Amino acid sequence: MTSASIPFSLVGIDHVVFLVDDMAKALAFYQGVLGCQLGYTYPALGMEQVWCGSALIVLWDITHPGAESAVPPVASGRNVDHVCIATSPFDHDALRAHLAAHHVEIEREAMHGGARGMGHSFYFRDPFDNKIELKGPAVYPDGRG
Repeated sequence: MTSASIPFSLVGIDHVVFLVDDMAKALAFYQGVLGCQLGYTYPALGMEQVWCGSALIVLWDITHPGAESAVPPVASGRNVDHVCIATSPFDHDALRAHLAAHHVEIEREAMHGGARGMGHSFYFRDPFDNKIELKGPAVYPDGRG
C-alpha cells in the first residue's frame, strides 16, 4: 500500500489512556507534578482528561461503576511500556529537585533519539506504575538546544 492510497495523514498523538484506581491521587500527580491542565470530564464513566501540551492524557478510574469495560482481566499483563511527553528546554538539576520534592524516583536518564531529534530524557513512574518519559528538545552537536 502506498502512502498516496491512505485516505488520511498522521498529525500526532491525540491521547493516551491510563487505568487508575484513585482519581484524586492521579489528578494530584498529573496536575501537581507534571503541570497538566484539567480537560474534559466524563463523570458517568469515572474519567478525567488532562491536557499535556496539545495532547490529552485520559485517566480512567477502574473503581468507578462506569468503567466496567475498562477493567482489565486479572492476568492481562502490561501492554504499554511507556509514554513519552515532549517538553521545553529544562534545567536537569531543577527537574531532579522537582521530582524528588514530589517523591518521584527517577529510574533512568538518557540521551537518545525521538520525534524531535536527539535529546535528554528522564524516566519515572506515576503512582499507578505507568512509566513516563519526559524528553527535552533536540540537542545538536554545535550546542544549539
